[in-house]
Amino acid sequence: MTLRRLISELQNFYILSLNALLGIFRRSLNWRDVIDQMDYAGVGSFFIVFLVSLFIGMALSLQISAELAPLGLKMYTAKIVGIAIIREIGPVAIALSYAGRVGSGMASEIGSMVLSHQVDMLRVYGTDPIIKLVTPRVLSSTIMLPLLTLMGDAISLTGGYYIAVAMSHQSGVFYWSQIGDELNFQNVVSGLTKPFIFGYLITCISCAVGLSAHGGAQGLRRATTTAVVLSTIMIIVVDFFLTQVLFFILGMQA
Repeated sequence: MTLRRLISELQNFYILSLNALLGIFRRSLNWRDVIDQMDYAGVGSFFIVFLVSLFIGMALSLQISAELAPLGLKMYTAKIVGIAIIREIGPVAIALSYAGRVGSGMASEIGSMVLSHQVDMLRVYGTDPIIKLVTPRVLSSTIMLPLLTLMGDAISLTGGYYIAVAMSHQSGVFYWSQIGDELNFQNVVSGLTKPFIFGYLITCISCAVGLSAHGGAQGLRRATTTAVVLSTIMIIVVDFFLTQVLFFILGMQA
C-alpha cells in the first residue's frame, strides 16, 4: 500500500466517521433502522456476552485465589477481580466479542450491498448511504455496547463469586462487600467510558471496510476479515491510551 493510498483511505475513514456522527442529528435518520440494529447488535449478542463474561469471571477468580492462597491473602480475591473486571477486562473482552459478531456482520452486510449495487441505487434515489446505513449502526452500537458491558460485568462478578464461595470457601458477604467498595466513581466511569468509544470505532471501521468492498466473493471475505482484524487491533491500542487518559483525568494511581 502506497503512502498516498493510505492517506486517502484514512481521510475517507475520518470523513465517514464524522458524517455518521453528525447524521444522528439529521431529520432524515430512520429510527426504525436504529431499533432494528439495536435488536441485532444488543439482543442478538447477549448469549455470547453471557458465556464469555461468565467464564472470564470464573477463570479470573480461580487463578487469583490460587495465587493468593499460599500468601494467606485469599480475602483480597474479590478486590482484584472487581478492579480487573470493571476497569479493564470486562470492557475489552466484550468489545472484542462484539467486533467478532456484530462488526463482522456489519462489514459483510454492507459489503454485499455494495457488490450487488444496492448502495448505488440509494445514491440514485437521493439517499445518503452514510445516513441510511452507517448512522443507525453507530447509534445502536454506542447504546448497546455499554449496556452489554454492564450486564457482562455483573455476570463476570457473579461467576467470580461462585468460584470464591464454592471452591475457595470464602465468605459470600465479604466478597460482595469488597465488590461494592470497588464500585466507586473512578472505576465505574473508567469502565463505562471505554464501551462508548469502542462501539463507535468498531462500527465506523466495519462500515468503512464494507463500503470499500470489491472483487466479488473473495473481496467480501477479505472485507469481513479486515474489519475484524482492524477492530481488534484498534480496541487493544485505543484501550491503552484511554486508560492513560482516564488515569490522568480521574486522578487514579497507575
